[in-house]
Amino acid sequence: MLSNKSTGVTFDNDRSITSTKLMAFSIFLFVLLQITEFVWLNLLQSDTIGAIFAFYGFAGMAIALPFKSTRWIRLSTGIVLKRIWDLIVPRCYCLRGSNLSNIIKPVPFLDVFFADAMCSMSKVFFDLAMLWHLASHYPEAVPSSVHSIIIPSFFASIPYLIRARQCIVMHTVGKFANDPKRSQHILNAIKYSTSLFPICLSAYQKTLSSPMDADMLEKVLIVLLIVNSFYSFAWDVIMDWGMLENPTSVIEEHCMSKSDLIGRPQVGCEKGCLRSKLRFGPAISAVIIVIDGILRFTWILRFYENELFVGKDEFILCTALVEVVRRAIWNVLRVEWELIKQKKKAGNARINQFNDEIDSLTKANGMSNGGGIALVPVRRSTSRGSLSSSRGGSLSGSRSSL
Repeated sequence: MLSNKSTGVTFDNDRSITSTKLMAFSIFLFVLLQITEFVWLNLLQSDTIGAIFAFYGFAGMAIALPFKSTRWIRLSTGIVLKRIWDLIVPRCYCLRGSNLSNIIKPVPFLDVFFADAMCSMSKVFFDLAMLWHLASHYPEAVPSSVHSIIIPSFFASIPYLIRARQCIVMHTVGKFANDPKRSQHILNAIKYSTSLFPICLSAYQKTLSSPMDADMLEKVLIVLLIVNSFYSFAWDVIMDWGMLENPTSVIEEHCMSKSDLIGRPQVGCEKGCLRSKLRFGPAISAVIIVIDGILRFTWILRFYENELFVGKDEFILCTALVEVVRRAIWNVLRVEWELIKQKKKAGNARINQFNDEIDSLTKANGMSNGGGIALVPVRRSTSRGSLSSSRGGSLSGSRSSL
C-alpha cells in the first residue's frame, strides 16, 4: 500500500497497472511462447495446434493461480471482459416502450474508445475464430469449406459492427435532442461500413475456384481499400482530432497577417491550420498526422510480401506491430481532443447556468416591482470574458438603478 501525503490518496501497489508491469508481463508471455514452441515442436515432435493450446493453458494457469504478484492481471482481465460483454450485448430499446427519449442514453466515451481499440484487433478476432475451427477438427486438418472462411471473417467484422451500432445509437440520441450535428454519426457509421466491405469481398474471393475471377475481384478490393483508407484518415484528422474543420476560415484568420490592424500578428499559420489548442505543439501534431496517414495504407505491403518478408508469419507480425503504433499515436490526439471538448462543454454549461440564474432573478425583480424597472439580462462580452449588460452598463449599475 502506497499513500500520497500531499493528496491523502492511498494506492494499492498489487492492484495498480503500470508500464513496468505491462512490459514484464509481455516479456513473460514471449518467453513462454518460445519455450512452449521449442518443447512441443522440437522435443515432443508434436503438431502446431497442440503447441498453441499448451501455450494458452500455461498462460491461463499462471494468471489464475492466486499469486499476489498477478492480482492486477486478474483484475484487469475481469474489467476487460466486462467491457467486452457490455459492447457485445446490445440494449434492446425497442422492447421497453414507446417513450425512447427517456430510455436511450448517449454512448460514453469510454465505450467508444474501447470499441475503437477493438477495431485495431480485428485480426485477433479472425485468428480466434480460426483457432476454434482448428480445435473443432483436431487432430484432422480443417477441410476447405465455405463456413471455414465465413465464420472467421464474421468474427473479424464484429468490432466494426459494434462501432457502427454505437454511431446509430448516438444518432438516435441526437434526434430526440434536436442536435443539428446528428448526421455526423451516420457518416461515422458509413466509415466503419467501408471497413466491412473489404472483409466480405476478401472472404468471398477465397471461395472462388477460378483464378481469373479472383484477379478481377482483387482490383475491386484495392478500390475499396483505397476508399476506406482515405475516408478513415480524413475522419481521423477532422472529426477525431478536431483539426482542419474549416480551412477557409483558418486561412483568413491565421494565415493572413493582421499586424497592420492590431499591431501584432495573429496565431501562427502552422498552428491555426491544425487547431487553436495543441497540447503537444504544431510540430509533433503534424508528425503524428503524417505517420497516421502513411500507416493507413500499410495494406499495400500485401503486394510485396514475398520481396520484403521471409515468410507469412513475419508479414503478419510486422503489420500487427504497425497497427499498434498507429493506434497508439491516434490515441494521443484523440484523448487530447476529447478533453478539449469536455472542458468547453463544462464551460458552456456554467455560462448557461449563470444566465438562467440571472433570468430568474430578473423575473423575480420584475414581479416585485409591479412591472417596473427590472434587471437587464447579461451576456458575455468579447473582451477577456467580462460580463456586461446589453445596454452597456454593468450588473452593479443595473442593480443600483432599482
